[in-house]
Parts: sequence; C-alpha cells; structure tokens
Amino acid sequence: MLDRLIAERGDTYAGISGLLGRNAAYVQQFIKRGTPRRLAEEDRRILARYFGVSEEMLGGREGILSHDPVPDREVATALVARLSLGASAGYGTLDDLQHFADRVAFDVRWLRQLGIDARTATIIRVDGESMMPTLNHGDDIMVDHADGSGRLRDGIYVLRLDGSLMVKRVALGPWRGRFSVLSDNPLYPDWSDLNPDLVHIVGRVVWAGRRL
Repeated sequence: MLDRLIAERGDTYAGISGLLGRNAAYVQQFIKRGTPRRLAEEDRRILARYFGVSEEMLGGREGILSHDPVPDREVATALVARLSLGASAGYGTLDDLQHFADRVAFDVRWLRQLGIDARTATIIRVDGESMMPTLNHGDDIMVDHADGSGRLRDGIYVLRLDGSLMVKRVALGPWRGRFSVLSDNPLYPDWSDLNPDLVHIVGRVVWAGRRL
C-alpha cells in the first residue's frame, strides 16, 4: 500500500524518509526488505495524514485522515519540488522546467490556507532585478501550476514569452482577453496589450522567501 501511495504522488523513498525525519534509506528498507517489520506509531500517523488515508491502511488501527485537525504538538508536512533553475526577472532565460533538484517540506495547514496542493507546486529561483523591490535576485518563489491561464487575473506569474522563462507582473487590460506583462523595476521593459496566444502562463507566484 505505501509503495503504491508513494508512486501515485510522484514522491520518492528518500523524500518520504525525510518527511519522517529518518535516514534516506529508511522507507526503501521497510518496503523492500521488511525492516522494520512494522512502522512506528508516530511514523504511521504522519504518513496517514500526508497521504490522506487511515492508519489502518498502513498496518495500524483505524486512524485519523489527513484532513482532520492536527494537534498543536504535531506538524504534518507536504513536500514541494524545488527545481534547479531560475525564472528571469531580467531579460529572460531559456531554462527548461524539468530540472528537479530536491523537495522542501511545508506545513500542510499552511499550504491549505494558501489553497495550494503540493503536487501542483514547485519552487524556483528568481534571476535578475526587474521585479525589485517586490522580488530580489536569488529569492525562492513558490509557483502554483494549477493556477494558470484558466484563472488569469492581476498578479505575479511565471510565464514564457518569446521562448524565455520569466517572472513578471500580469495586468489585465480593458479589452477582453488582452493583458500586459510588467516589470516592477522601472529600469526594465514592459510588454503592453499582448495577445494571450503569445504568452504561456506557467503558474501564479503564491509565496516568496529570501535569505537576509
């Protein structure tokens, strides 16, 4: 069961081991070698909440589903993929979106407050200064790929324009279907009154973090 849940979510053994605070081989050894023979109660509880199943399905008593309230002393986390590339806040890059680096754990309750599903989000780096002071060079941003062109509204998005991957502000225009791609830094160019067919919306930026 656990092996199937991991595959369906696109997770890895090492990533789930990290979720449990265990060494990278822990989950693989449990599934492939039967060591340990049973999951520890706390591990089973965390996994049940993460995958949204009962503890009984993971070999324990009937447990609490992941959408049930989590006591303050416990923190259920979800893993968000981090990509080893940058979205240009300058003149654009040709990076590909498939460069997986690792996963970062976030509190499930916090993600829900943002309306984010970890399976449809990624973290990428901001390259360049065109979105200063909103976003700085080197900032990490979380991109919600489920919130794209179908729900387009004013906000900050990762997008492709002229083959370049960018993070820019989108402003809807007065004419139906037309919009502008803007730089918060006035030293950088804007693209006004664009035909939406020229722009591929990758996802909406919903969070940013930076080193001080």
